[in-house]
Amino acid sequence: MLEQQEQDDSVVVENLVKRFGDFVAVDRLNLKIRKGEVFGFLGPNGAGKSTTIRMLCGLLKPTSGHAVVAGYDVARAPEAVRQNIGYMSQKFSLYNDLKVIENLRLFAGLYSVPSDKLKERIEWALTMANLKGQENLITGTLPGGWKQRLALGCAVLHKPRILFLDEPTSGVDPISRRQFWDLIHQMADEGVTVFVTTHYMEEAEYCNRLALIFRGKMVALGTPSELKRDSMKGDLLLIECEPLGKAVEALQSAPDVMDAAVFGNALHLVVLDAAAAIPRVEKYLADQGVAVNRIERIRPSLEDVFVSLTTESNAGEERKA
Repeated sequence: MLEQQEQDDSVVVENLVKRFGDFVAVDRLNLKIRKGEVFGFLGPNGAGKSTTIRMLCGLLKPTSGHAVVAGYDVARAPEAVRQNIGYMSQKFSLYNDLKVIENLRLFAGLYSVPSDKLKERIEWALTMANLKGQENLITGTLPGGWKQRLALGCAVLHKPRILFLDEPTSGVDPISRRQFWDLIHQMADEGVTVFVTTHYMEEAEYCNRLALIFRGKMVALGTPSELKRDSMKGDLLLIECEPLGKAVEALQSAPDVMDAAVFGNALHLVVLDAAAAIPRVEKYLADQGVAVNRIERIRPSLEDVFVSLTTESNAGEERKA
């Protein structure tokens, strides 16, 4: 077993790679995650999020590179890593035919919770997950949000220093999702490091820092505010016009427009320079028979930033090809 290291970072990743045959699922990932931080891993399905989290949990051996979690090397001491973390997979992993209390007792045994601490830890988990009084309900009958809270309670019974959550709120209603994030921040306030993967842009706003991942590569890293302020290439315009369909089609070939997409009843346009582009875009649309009711520069959302960065990444790959 590796001797445990004392360090300021809970997770350190250097040039981490995972290949499946010729397919590169994770491509030279570098990260440092601080103690007590809520760190988000944001990307579409198939981007490499789950593969990364499985490597960091000691469940999947890296092809190359180096990762240290809770002071242990994930390749050399995967069992030591697993003893110091909590893990919640994106698919509900508990036993539906067991009662709530039975699932908690089962996972307490799997995590080697000491017998003299068992009652205290189960009471703590029930209170944390807001499931007091529901101990004898059959797990399969619980609403989705309750199941997720129970899964979280089982994952933290042994009070791990680091918690890995792989798309934990997938399929959960918005109210339950918000309650779940309240629990995450309560644990972070107590010093637990939380590494969470998600493809929900609004959830990413709850994280202290984010890594945006696309096709196995990290395309940006920073706080939500930093990413929205610094990561987007170009300026963002909001255009309210009609007819909307005709406008977005025409703008695909407009000279000043890098990207155009429909957002509700308006369009979001990425341009190199807003001041120069606004009059030219307005004239261009008028020439195409589109009436512009409003056009102005706006601050980008995380979704705007992510679309811009992934579009740029796609373009770069196409140029290489």
